[in-house]
Amino acid sequence: QVQLVESGGGLVQAGGSLGLSCAASGGTFSNYAMGWFRQAPGKEREFVARISKSRGYTYYADSVKGRFTISRDNAKNTVYLQMNSLKPEDTAVYYCAADKSAILATTIGAYDYWGQGTHVTVSS
Repeated sequence: QVQLVESGGGLVQAGGSLGLSCAASGGTFSNYAMGWFRQAPGKEREFVARISKSRGYTYYADSVKGRFTISRDNAKNTVYLQMNSLKPEDTAVYYCAADKSAILATTIGAYDYWGQGTHVTVSS
């Protein structure tokens, strides 16, 4: 059983930057691809970014490509999401998730473990 704990959320002005972290425990971190999702008020949870288990291959939603960067440190059992040029529409609860499979996946059901989420609010 893998436990995931997100941190780093908060309030930021449009155009600003924020970095999120997700610490994993209870499993072998490098055995999991990691993803970030977000859920805005009144909307469904959506895919944001994914990073592969060890080679660091990344994949992004079109809405964040060029602004967000996902990375991981397997020695620290942590995945990161650096968010730059933030927009009000980036306001959401951000969740990290772990996927045992190496197959690229952007759907919620493909991920095995989830964190509790961290709030990000971008003011205009």
